[in-house]
Amino acid sequence: MAELKPLHYRLHLEPDLKRFRFEGKAEIEIETSGPVQTIPMNGLELAIWNCRVANGKDEMKCAFSMDPLKESLTVHLPSELNGRFVLKIDYAGEINNRMAGFYRTRYVREGVEKIAAVTQFEENDARRAFPCFDHPARKASFAVEIVVENGLTAISNNPVEEEVALENGRKLVRFQTTPIMSTYLLFFAVGEFDFIEDPGEVLIRLAASPGMARYGDFALGFSRKALTFSEGYYGIRYPLPKLDLIAVSDFSAGAMENWGAITFRENLLLRDPEKTSKAGEERICEVIAHEIAHMWFGNLVTPKEWEYLWLNESFATYFGFGVVDHYYPEWEMWGRFLNNTTNVAFERDGLIQTIPIEIPGGGHVLINVSTAPIIYSKGGSILRQIEGYVGSESFKEGLRHYLGKHAYGTATSHDLWDAFEKASAKPVSTMIRSWVGQPGYPILEIGRDGDVLNIHQERFTFIPGTSKGEWMIPLTLKLFLKGGTGETVHALMEKSDISIPISEDVVAYLVNAGQTGFYRVRYKEQENLRELGRQAASKALSPEERWGLQNDLYALLKRGDTDPSFYLSFLEYYREEDAFLPLVSISDHLFHLFMVSGEEDRKRAASAGKELFERVLARIGYEPDPAEPHAISIVREQLLWHAALYGSTEALSFGGRSFGKLCEGKPVHPDIMRSTMQIGALTGGNSALEWFERAFAASGNEHERINILMAMGCFKDDAIIRKVLQFLLEKVPDRNKFIVIGAMVANPSAVGLLWDWYLSSRGRLEELHPVHYERFIAAIIPWGGLGREEEVKVFFEDYMKSHEKFRDAIGLSLERLEIHSRMRNRKAGSQ
Repeated sequence: MAELKPLHYRLHLEPDLKRFRFEGKAEIEIETSGPVQTIPMNGLELAIWNCRVANGKDEMKCAFSMDPLKESLTVHLPSELNGRFVLKIDYAGEINNRMAGFYRTRYVREGVEKIAAVTQFEENDARRAFPCFDHPARKASFAVEIVVENGLTAISNNPVEEEVALENGRKLVRFQTTPIMSTYLLFFAVGEFDFIEDPGEVLIRLAASPGMARYGDFALGFSRKALTFSEGYYGIRYPLPKLDLIAVSDFSAGAMENWGAITFRENLLLRDPEKTSKAGEERICEVIAHEIAHMWFGNLVTPKEWEYLWLNESFATYFGFGVVDHYYPEWEMWGRFLNNTTNVAFERDGLIQTIPIEIPGGGHVLINVSTAPIIYSKGGSILRQIEGYVGSESFKEGLRHYLGKHAYGTATSHDLWDAFEKASAKPVSTMIRSWVGQPGYPILEIGRDGDVLNIHQERFTFIPGTSKGEWMIPLTLKLFLKGGTGETVHALMEKSDISIPISEDVVAYLVNAGQTGFYRVRYKEQENLRELGRQAASKALSPEERWGLQNDLYALLKRGDTDPSFYLSFLEYYREEDAFLPLVSISDHLFHLFMVSGEEDRKRAASAGKELFERVLARIGYEPDPAEPHAISIVREQLLWHAALYGSTEALSFGGRSFGKLCEGKPVHPDIMRSTMQIGALTGGNSALEWFERAFAASGNEHERINILMAMGCFKDDAIIRKVLQFLLEKVPDRNKFIVIGAMVANPSAVGLLWDWYLSSRGRLEELHPVHYERFIAAIIPWGGLGREEEVKVFFEDYMKSHEKFRDAIGLSLERLEIHSRMRNRKAGSQ
């Protein structure tokens, strides 16, 4: 069968922002390796009225057919063609409201709601905007021109080549031709935009709705840093003449790496010094670094099939933290990576129903609640493990070889493995295959027999089962010797068991020193665990190692291998903990135990959290200090809220006073704004609700709106909670509706109301973008279903029969419900 290869697209677009329609003309230059008479393409929700083929001077009309279910367009040529020819298609489409394809986004200017139109094409939505070969490997160059009204601005991947005045108050904006790239990376937008810019060899611009670009200085400055780092580390210059960062009001994801025209949610790009916390600033930097890494990983070198999508997202995740750490080491970004990325992967991949990083089959891969933690978080964590194994210089050298060899082309996982193996002379291919090709991850069980450590691996799942797996694991052990000295041992575990000789002077041993390995650890010997606890208390273990020690212990508690009493007693070793990473992890675990437990264990978790967090807050202070470390500013917010939730008089009193100031129009520091609002809701009634509703309606800042919505999920009164749920449906934009539910599933007073609310509101929720609707499912089932497990299970088993696309989200959510149910109903056990 002859191969069809798109070479070049010429796109002419005429959007109408009043009627939410656009007309288009697509001319696609195609090359074939042999004679063809049909051209299989992609097209969805497009009205095509004319199709021709030009072969030299001859131009002939073509028949065509579309299959909406297959999202396909088939062009039937009047006769066989071979070599090069041009397909010309005239069509129209909708500027939709689904945040996919060519869609409309709303913003407010001088009190009037306005509309802009932007694109979001990943993974397979370019076909909603123009007929195309919508697959990452079908790369081509693009020449885009757009007809817009005078007074509006058009943006695309490359700079404007020329503007031509037209009749009727319009103009034609023609853009420079792009390099060859995948369809999902094409971008165009029309609307009112303000710009700020950083001129340089590569022009960096920040675009936002009118009046908002003034909040872009922080992001613009860091973008230059990230671009400079990336060019130096990868050894390849950024290949486009400009890079735009575009704030979009309505956006389904966090950001999108369109080549030369990256789009962001407003709160992930715009910083208001009076309303954006240090955590918000950190997140802005991380997302910018993530998206700029994509300019190389995904854009310059593209996965050959969707099953290799991890080559894009894992590297972007990894460098999202690595670039920020390079410029701001005091932010402790690799600690944040462990808790926010590696642990997310541990939680998702610890389910029986999981997937490998490299998803077999080559078909369309949806990024959703099921796949994202694996492709992004687990993939990034495996890269961190690889760098620890091969060394930082070999890691960099391997990446440079990979990017240089496959620039402007496509790659597979094997291409990456080969590059790392050549750079390091280590068996990377064999090792990585076991991590990306099979689901799950191992737990190592370690026991000592005299002067030997015996280590056995098996797959870890929160619900113990018969799942098998064997991984090649780079091991790093820290040995504590008599007399207070120590040593580090490295080994490669190639089979299910390994024995490592140690000295009789070893008094304790820590496996996964540095916490770079993607596995959990269980120690058979209680005395070793207690001695490690003492080492943690004395700070002989690093913050990462202190994190890993108690994090693995809580995972064993969730699985049923130990009980809450043992975990809570082990936390005595952390009484004087002062590092961000262990503190935020302990806070997460105590809150999980608080939410999932019966009355007795809930009280014990609250008591432990209240005592620890009051002690920490007394030491660091309740009010932020401009001179304090960055990590302290971030951890205070969470500890303050959890201490208040657990009944801390000091936290409740401080939060109440701060909320009172807020209601009076007085300033509250951004770093405690969210917790202040949460405590205000927790202790408030109808007057507090009315204040939140007014504040939300008046706010033009996305950071502030998100804080308000999170707080509105924290009320205790049933009647107010029901009012908030109605407010969510009627007043909150689709992009932010889930924020309220995310807060309510973490609210003991609200969570019991959510299942009935879901049933009564399901019709409204199903109208949401599938990515957003899945978040409701994934939040409500595991928590709102507690106590009603059988009813929830029966409902969704039937629901999946007619809603197949949500099967993965429902399946993992039902498994989490079972885990929570087992924890709540489990008899007290022993370690």
